[in-house]
Amino acid sequence: MPWLRQFITFFGVGVAATITDWGTFFVQTEFLAVPNVYAALVSYCCGGTISYTLNRAHTFDSERTHLEAGWRFAVVMVVGFSLTGLFVWLFADRLGLPPMVARMISTAIVFFWNYLAHKTWTFGEKRPETPAG
Repeated sequence: MPWLRQFITFFGVGVAATITDWGTFFVQTEFLAVPNVYAALVSYCCGGTISYTLNRAHTFDSERTHLEAGWRFAVVMVVGFSLTGLFVWLFADRLGLPPMVARMISTAIVFFWNYLAHKTWTFGEKRPETPAG
């Protein structure tokens, strides 16, 4: 798939994942009184599930098995998960921004990390095996 089309598809998948993520975050913080960072991390996992499923099916034409791509996806998500928690803590809890604004900023930053990591590593081309010797 050409780069621009792939990026646009990734963005569209990101919109679906973000709606899930932010909707879950909003319900937790506004109705369930879950602390900001915990809510951000739970909602990130919900959005991540949508992201893997749709990106695997529509964005990246990968030769990797679900097992191979899955653990790589999980590693990328752990980094994004950590960045999300850090940025929400920084922007909402330390700088006093409204939680949804902090979540929006963190999503924008982590979006670029996710795209590059998934394109090059999670779903990227397999390197040919070199003969031992």
